[in-house]
Amino acid sequence: MTYQEALHFLYTATPVFQRDGGSAYKPGLETTQALDAYYQHPHTTYKTIHVAGTNGKGSTSHSLASILMASGYRVGLFTSPHLVDFRERIRVDGEVVSEEFVISFVEEVRPLVEQYCPSFFELTTLMALVYFREANVDIAVIEVGMGGRLDSTNIIQPLLSIITGISLDHTQYLGDTLTEIAGEKAGIIKAKTPVVIGHAEESEVRQVFVERAQELCAPIAFADEEVIVSTAEPQPHGQLFTLDPSSPILTSPHRLLSTPSLFFGLQGGVQRLNLRTILTATRILTSVGLGVSEEGLRAGLRDVAQRTGLRGRWEIVETDPLLICDTGHNEEGIRYVTEGLRALKRPLRIIFGMVSDKDITSALSALPPEATYYFTEASVPRAMPAGELLRLATECGLKGRAFPTLASALETAKAEREPQDVLFVGGSNFLVADLLEYQSTHKL
Repeated sequence: MTYQEALHFLYTATPVFQRDGGSAYKPGLETTQALDAYYQHPHTTYKTIHVAGTNGKGSTSHSLASILMASGYRVGLFTSPHLVDFRERIRVDGEVVSEEFVISFVEEVRPLVEQYCPSFFELTTLMALVYFREANVDIAVIEVGMGGRLDSTNIIQPLLSIITGISLDHTQYLGDTLTEIAGEKAGIIKAKTPVVIGHAEESEVRQVFVERAQELCAPIAFADEEVIVSTAEPQPHGQLFTLDPSSPILTSPHRLLSTPSLFFGLQGGVQRLNLRTILTATRILTSVGLGVSEEGLRAGLRDVAQRTGLRGRWEIVETDPLLICDTGHNEEGIRYVTEGLRALKRPLRIIFGMVSDKDITSALSALPPEATYYFTEASVPRAMPAGELLRLATECGLKGRAFPTLASALETAKAEREPQDVLFVGGSNFLVADLLEYQSTHKL
């Protein structure tokens, strides 16, 4: 079996949410538990950190992995979805899983696929957990796929659970209200295991987490109470943050920072929230015996993209013209994108596409109406047709045209731009993936 044959099997023998949407969503842990038992519970051979949340869990997971790597640990990282190559989902010390392991795992697991009929995500979760055991990692950062309570990853018993934040997304699977969604995310909280809540302004949402933590005797920390960010200054390759000296993160017995300023190698306004979560999580990890030095913390935050391969988070793809992409794909994520674009104070040309099962109207309403739009569709079956997206966007007061592909939209935007214009690609992970594929073949 070749690597391409192994991928073909994964994508055709199992339901794939990326391709099929809701028909591939399999809530429940029974299948994952059966596969886990077959492989003799690989996740029990190393420590884990579990990360859930509507937005920010990717940046948070990669940043924690980077900090732990910089502190001398051998670190596994499981995230989803991938952008260009399936192997991006599974990394050890920043290196993607080998093609040889993917092939060997698929060859071994084929009879189990016929027996248990797992989803693509259930199967890839076990692939990651088994790979981390074989790679002899010290600790693995495991990102939830969707929700938490019934997510395949929820078989692990972590050192720390993290819920980055709650907003309305995947409502057809997780619930129509913030409290319902919070209840699903709270499902990753484990008995007597610390949990960090990154961003929960609504009192009723906070109460969901507090009650669940109390029920399980799980120590709970709210990042907005631990870390107060005074200023954020954009830099060429990240942001320089200054924390309020009164922040508990700077005064606690387990404090890791000797000065209130630090550099974070990710751009975008949402990183202010993510930084609070990451710092709070790091403090708690040190309190439970995981050694992280100030040098490791600062180096991990500074070099997160280089260490872990993180892409698509307010990423500058090209400088002339200035071309930025971001994977924000729901109303809250797109509001942060709009905030960042407006801060540039330059004319905007936005290449935009979404998948059909999102709250399209709310996301479109969060976009800047002053921009020129090039509506398009990603190369996945779930993508909303560009013409339909244009119709909905027009109803929201946005002005633009429809294009059948990312390439045609991008090339037209470049041809029509003025020297000071900023180009932006976003609205969907899959559209950003198409951009990065296009970049690799056209050498932007």
